[in-house]
Amino acid sequence: MGVGAGGLVSQSALRQTPASLRERLAGAVHASRTVWFGRDALRGYLVSGGAGVFLALIGAMGSYQAPLLPRLLYWVGLSVAGAVVGTGVTQLIGREGRADNHPWLYGTATVILITLPFTVVVWLVSEALFVGRLRPETLPRYLLPVLIVTTAMTALNFLVQRRPPETHAAPTGAPAPRFLDRLPPKLRGAELYAVEAEDHYLRLHTSRGQDLILMRLSDAVAELEGIEGAQTHRSWWVAKAAVEAARRGDGRATLSLKGGAEAPVSRAYAKALREAGWY
Repeated sequence: MGVGAGGLVSQSALRQTPASLRERLAGAVHASRTVWFGRDALRGYLVSGGAGVFLALIGAMGSYQAPLLPRLLYWVGLSVAGAVVGTGVTQLIGREGRADNHPWLYGTATVILITLPFTVVVWLVSEALFVGRLRPETLPRYLLPVLIVTTAMTALNFLVQRRPPETHAAPTGAPAPRFLDRLPPKLRGAELYAVEAEDHYLRLHTSRGQDLILMRLSDAVAELEGIEGAQTHRSWWVAKAAVEAARRGDGRATLSLKGGAEAPVSRAYAKALREAGWY
């Protein structure tokens, strides 16, 4: 038996039928596509590609000796490839907002995890393109330049993409968000105010009370598209229409929601949410 909002959640509420299992798998695939091909990811690829063009034009790190076209292919290709690798790394170490309150630690880990394997990639491409053969003794020379470029690119993408995961209102006539089908029977038809992560469960705050379901917050956010809202904290998604008031204290903001719940706002997302008119 699992612990619920006011007592116990029956095993049947947590048991996955074959159909619901297929739904979860489909949701995971959708979430994965959002990570790699969502607007934030594509924005990061464009920023990286633009930085690659700049590095090619200035002939960074001695590449000015090569013709312009090979330089463009080299820098743009490596920059975009680095962005793809970086997307995977950031998803691995920062999923569900675990790094929201430790951005410097998150950034440092990202740089290290990209730099180490990517140094080998840069060495292989550079030696093949500009030398025509591989020289093992030159591999260590690439570590510092790759570290410098990776740090700069990570910082640039961090500044561009640092926004909370958002969901958007569905157009008129669109089907209801898939997540609403996961509401327990006693909450069906209720207005969803917020979703709060508790260990491996999600606590649902609604107009008909609360309950728990077994799911990850990142997967839930992917299925909440169709309701205007945002992830305000590593463990909270909030519907914008549910916000009644906001207060600040100890440098942090807290949102007061319909139904009496209070959702924290992480420092990482505070500015973006404030600019979007949340409080």
